[in-house]
Amino acid sequence: MTAVVETVAAVREDLATRDGVLIAFSGGVDSGVVAALAHDALGDDAVACTAKSETLPAAELDDAVRVAEEIGIRHELVEFSELDSPEFVENDDQRCYHCRSMRLGAMYDRARELGIDVVCDGTNASDVGEGHRPGLRAVEELDAYSPLLEHDIGKAQVREIARRYDLSVADKPSMACLSSRIPTGLEVTAERLSRVEKAERLLRTWGFEQFRVRDHDGLARIAVGKAELEAALDPERPRGERTVEP
Repeated sequence: MTAVVETVAAVREDLATRDGVLIAFSGGVDSGVVAALAHDALGDDAVACTAKSETLPAAELDDAVRVAEEIGIRHELVEFSELDSPEFVENDDQRCYHCRSMRLGAMYDRARELGIDVVCDGTNASDVGEGHRPGLRAVEELDAYSPLLEHDIGKAQVREIARRYDLSVADKPSMACLSSRIPTGLEVTAERLSRVEKAERLLRTWGFEQFRVRDHDGLARIAVGKAELEAALDPERPRGERTVEP
């Protein structure tokens, strides 16, 4: 038996001891793997839940719906607004903590409505060593369960497990929320979030896969992955209409 097969079996066995779980589900590879494992272990007693807010791009919500369908897991949506929080809008170096606290709080509210005691998230073992990650404090404070972290599963192994489940997001780059594109200290507003989303949607239509558009108070700074840099700098590359409305 290979190491990854043993790991998958251990996580499933762990989750099977729960009466039910609700997974904080973005539709990315980490939460996708947790949802697939939980669905295997618990069937209809596992629920994926996606938080819909201004910081979630519409394309990411579409991905979450699609990946939940691939897994066959029940999928719930909760809606809230981070912009209702003055601490979040202020956009200091704890913005991710405020955001994660609100998102997980909404997950726990829905879990209680469904009679579920355990909320899982997709934190993996690689996340812990990645520097300033205030969102992880929210996971700890709210006592969310992170099966990937608990079983010491890092990002490479997460992707391997995703391929075993034939998830379409197995090789999808990590996607931070839209507020991460706004420099610390500059207020997060609906206008700025919308502007970033429209610009990134345009880059996606041009065929780019790994990128960020950072909003420096109206000035867009575009970052692309190394593999796509040559294409981004090619003046002959056809890009179609380039206008992005504010």
